[in-house]
Amino acid sequence: MRTLLVEDHPSLADSIRCSLEEAGWRVDVMHDGVSARTALETESYALLLLDIGLPEMDGFALLSWLRKRDTRLPVMLLTARGSINDRVRGLNLGADDYLIKPFSLFELQARINALIRRTRHDGQQIHRCGALAFDISARSFTLLEQPLTLPPRELALLEALMARVGRTVSKEHLAAQMFSMEEDSSFEAIEVYISRLRRKLEGSDVRIVTFRGLGYQLESIPGDTPAELS
Repeated sequence: MRTLLVEDHPSLADSIRCSLEEAGWRVDVMHDGVSARTALETESYALLLLDIGLPEMDGFALLSWLRKRDTRLPVMLLTARGSINDRVRGLNLGADDYLIKPFSLFELQARINALIRRTRHDGQQIHRCGALAFDISARSFTLLEQPLTLPPRELALLEALMARVGRTVSKEHLAAQMFSMEEDSSFEAIEVYISRLRRKLEGSDVRIVTFRGLGYQLESIPGDTPAELS
């Protein structure tokens, strides 16, 4: 899962980024509204964390611009402005949640999980593909009813495939979910992580199929089909 954090206070931005990356998110950080608008025009995100008091283009203006072009992207406002008028304005402009500074990073993560569950997954708590199950709230997988422990990049990769079960997911989309703008990414690296995931899925009724030139697809194997990975 990839998020855009727009926060003009460097130390706070760094604390939030580190906390979210430890939880398995990929985080791009912008410090002003104009740079954030450019990122939203060119990149794909699952969440926007938005400060209001930004230079060049404030959070309210950015939120208004965003909602004119994308009504689906979940937006959480992070701000020191706690007045009723500011909260009402932010929500009326299309914010999905509002967290007042200072706040606990644990509360931030809990609110993010609830927001993603509410806005992006139609209320479903568990997504399944054969013996593989994904708990949206906990952001954790089980395979054959046993915990499947994954490092952050493998978690992000399998989560992206799970979100589009039965459909082909391009390497470009996978890279966008696995790596932030500051990180080097390559299709070769994705192939390495795909290989690792395939080994961990061996012996189950779930496989990752390669469609050359197109991408990868997560699918369950019919009971009478050998569990061979393409």
